[in-house]
Amino acid sequence: MKYTVYLIISKTKQNLVSYVGYTNNLKERLKKHNSSKGAKFTRGRYWKLAYSKIYSSKSKAMKEEYSLKKNIILRNKIKSNFLNEDFRTSSV
Repeated sequence: MKYTVYLIISKTKQNLVSYVGYTNNLKERLKKHNSSKGAKFTRGRYWKLAYSKIYSSKSKAMKEEYSLKKNIILRNKIKSNFLNEDFRTSSV
């Protein structure tokens, strides 16, 4: 079974909030986050997928999820790239 590590972003009035997780069904998991049935932290916000990567095993995905959660520099880089892409697509 394949697992996906993902980073989702939600815009608040002051800044961007991100959440990192892993799943074996990314589409369904994103639906749950956006319907307030996902992780408690994600409830009440609208989330957009900013990053995802597929792994061949659950253990590899869990290790990568943990690493991405702790790597603030990489998370901020992903957020910045997402903002630049989001701005370009919304201004067209």
